Amino acid sequence: MIVRSFKDIEGTDRHVKAKSGTWESKRIVLAKERVGFSVHETILYAGTETSMWYANHIEAVVCTKGEAELTDHEAGKTYTITPGTMYLLDGHERHTLRVKEDFHCICVFNPPVTGREDHDENGVYPLLTEPEEV
Repeated sequence: MIVRSFKDIEGTDRHVKAKSGTWESKRIVLAKERVGFSVHETILYAGTETSMWYANHIEAVVCTKGEAELTDHEAGKTYTITPGTMYLLDGHERHTLRVKEDFHCICVFNPPVTGREDHDENGVYPLLTEPEEV
């Protein structure tokens, strides 16, 4: 059994800050736990815009605080995301999040991330893996 808090993660290598300066993420469950998914608390900052395309991952996002406008570039639709709203990128959709008020969310990734990922020039997380245990 693993028990850990987001507070425990602050200032560790699990507390990742994007090179773009638009978000930070506390990765509470990672690939090295070997449970088939990862779980993060992410904050995207007010007034920022982040374009993403999880070509290698499925992501579910639940907003817990704040507000953002989510544009699904595949379907050409835009949604307002507020606390209690979930979106699931089950088709690897290219999307943009325009943050109106600091946007706090819980994210689940499959396959799990390692904690070393950051978006590349296309908004993609590379598919990184942990070495097999012997």
